[in-house]
Amino acid sequence: MAYFSHFLTALVSTLRDVLPIAIILFGFQLVILRKRIPNLRQILIGFVFVLLGLAFFLEGLEQALFPLGKLMAEQLTAPDFMGIADGGSGGWSNYLWVYVFAFAIGFSTTIAEPSLIAVAIKANQVSGGAIGTWGLRIAVAIGVAVGISMGAYRIVTGTPLHYYIIAGYILVVIQTLFCPKSIVALAYDSGGVTTSTVTVPLVAALGLGLANNIPGRNPLLDGFGLIAFASLFPIMSVMGYAQLSEWRAQRDKRSRSETERN
Repeated sequence: MAYFSHFLTALVSTLRDVLPIAIILFGFQLVILRKRIPNLRQILIGFVFVLLGLAFFLEGLEQALFPLGKLMAEQLTAPDFMGIADGGSGGWSNYLWVYVFAFAIGFSTTIAEPSLIAVAIKANQVSGGAIGTWGLRIAVAIGVAVGISMGAYRIVTGTPLHYYIIAGYILVVIQTLFCPKSIVALAYDSGGVTTSTVTVPLVAALGLGLANNIPGRNPLLDGFGLIAFASLFPIMSVMGYAQLSEWRAQRDKRSRSETERN
């Protein structure tokens, strides 16, 4: 009964959140455009699926992903696991498995991110196959993985967040000047699609779990910020992927030209 009650609460909350969207869409169609809604029965059924899906997803976050992220952070920072005295924090090198876990969870959740899959498919279609679906997804996933690992290192060391963000965006601006123009907008969008339904819950739980279990860290000051890393580093990785691809294409072109001359 407790689970059923939690689910009903999530369902009502989802209905309250989705209702304004439905009002705007139906209102513009009926009042502004003054046209009947095509396939009304199908659309209403779709909205019901959206409500149920979001409610189940929110309940799943509360029951599984958030507790799992915090549990992993607690276990990876336990003194007996790291081999340090109880109550001590150790050096940053004692948290190697934290960085490995942060990298792995960042990569895997990004690969599974529905919004990234949708953007990658559209980019592949619009570019006529020039932008590979898997190439883009892996480039973004590597960026998120590196970013979350760097964010975990920041929490461990207690370094101010703005140092990393300012330095990162300076690098992004420099990359933008030299990156192929056709990939710049997609790279910036890639940073946004990573902060979605699958990645955010685990990343946020990991950050708060680390800040709660590492001595001297404040959950409010240090626990948040991992999502900023997950948004910033994919921009760099996608532009880096494009720059590397362009360099390889130019190298192959020069190699072919030299072969033809010889």
